[in-house]
Amino acid sequence: MAEVKYSGVRESHPGRINDLGSTGAKVEQDYRKGCLKRADRSFSQGLQCQQINSMAALMSLEDSVFISHSPQGCVGCSIMAVDMYRVGQAHRGIKKIKNPRLIVTNLDQKSVVFGGETKLREAVELAVKRYSPKLIFIYASCASGIIGDDIDAISSDLQKQYPDTLIVPIHCEGFKSKICASGFDAAFIAINKYILKREKIEKQKGLVNLFAPTTVSYADQKEMERMLKLLGVEVNYIPFYSSLEKIKRIPAAEASTSICKVFADEFMKTLEEDYDIPYSHTVMPIGVRNTDKWYRGIAKVLGKEDEVEEIIEQEHKRIEPLVAKIRQRLEGKRVFICGGTGRSFAAAALIDDFGMELIGLETPTYDDDAQVDIEYLNKIHKNFVVDIANMQPFEQVNLVKKLKPDAFIGVPEWAAKLGIPTTHVLDGKRPTMGYDGLLFLGNKIADQLSNPGFNKKLSKHSRLPYKDSWYEQDPFKFITGGQE
Repeated sequence: MAEVKYSGVRESHPGRINDLGSTGAKVEQDYRKGCLKRADRSFSQGLQCQQINSMAALMSLEDSVFISHSPQGCVGCSIMAVDMYRVGQAHRGIKKIKNPRLIVTNLDQKSVVFGGETKLREAVELAVKRYSPKLIFIYASCASGIIGDDIDAISSDLQKQYPDTLIVPIHCEGFKSKICASGFDAAFIAINKYILKREKIEKQKGLVNLFAPTTVSYADQKEMERMLKLLGVEVNYIPFYSSLEKIKRIPAAEASTSICKVFADEFMKTLEEDYDIPYSHTVMPIGVRNTDKWYRGIAKVLGKEDEVEEIIEQEHKRIEPLVAKIRQRLEGKRVFICGGTGRSFAAAALIDDFGMELIGLETPTYDDDAQVDIEYLNKIHKNFVVDIANMQPFEQVNLVKKLKPDAFIGVPEWAAKLGIPTTHVLDGKRPTMGYDGLLFLGNKIADQLSNPGFNKKLSKHSRLPYKDSWYEQDPFKFITGGQE
């Protein structure tokens, strides 16, 4: 039987739910019984597509050019990745800050009729002539996929023309998946196919691949590296602020782990299959419980269980008195959390460190890993709402209006305009992870609650685009199907 390889579309795995409105207790019960089925929304207010995640995952790679084979509008949402790249350079002490080298082929109506191959070839020629890069990544889009441009064949032909530049096509057409994390998988599949090529190289004792998305701050990177170095390992931090040379070192690693469980989990499975690299599939290290779990996970893979317990004991002695002080400031506060699947559940566990009450949780996807987290959260929080939604702000503002949380943790724009104290957990500019990040994030939440003046003033001078009647309706009225 022919080997079946992962397609890069996360819906290909059973049990992944994209659209749901429920409660923590009910979703746990329904998922366990197999009663949850894929639903849809009869109305949707935007959707994060996988192309932007494919681009953001690699946009800080050195000596690279990124070509979006798309209409011009498709690269509009790359501004967040560009911002993170620029901020990250400043945090790393780089004086001459630069933008990523991003080119868009600007497909138009004529391209839809006659194809966009000529524009793509011209874009690659321009990239080589202007930048002489080591790498060119070509990102497919909905438009190029629909008109049938064969970016693999074009890339193969151009590779012969430009042998000094490695050309990597990435199939991240937005229509392929509603789970935007599929974009990460598309990028890693292309790296494995065109850069690593399943070629095994000599292992380096103590080398660990640490996969991290763009929204991880430099402070978090240093904290994760500090923790791993306490275990006596060398960290290959990829792909953010990485390079072709560091990418090529991936197969030499003794083990792999990821800061975000949804970022590289599929790729780490592939690395184990193709290069015999065991990996730790745990949680995002936000909060005491999750940081301990993440730390123990990679230590177990490395055979360093005894060493990690000694380190964890020392770290707890250091931070527990400080956590207790933060708890005095936050205990009993009601919180709504919104973030990616890894961050939202991790942040929900974090708030228990501070004695806060979870009343609402919004996240893009529900799966087996989420079920494990929900089972834990249901033991410490009662009657919280669960909204499985990929960027549906109309549902969020409805819920936040009804639930009236004391604090909002996550992507803050909409809640901030309601006058609620907000703290960003997708923060590539400040610490949020590990033992030190826990302290910073806790104090940040407490400070926001102590001084909510900005958000209160913002609510008086901004108007959300919804009628008052919407806030009186069921926030999940547009979700159709999904339960038996």
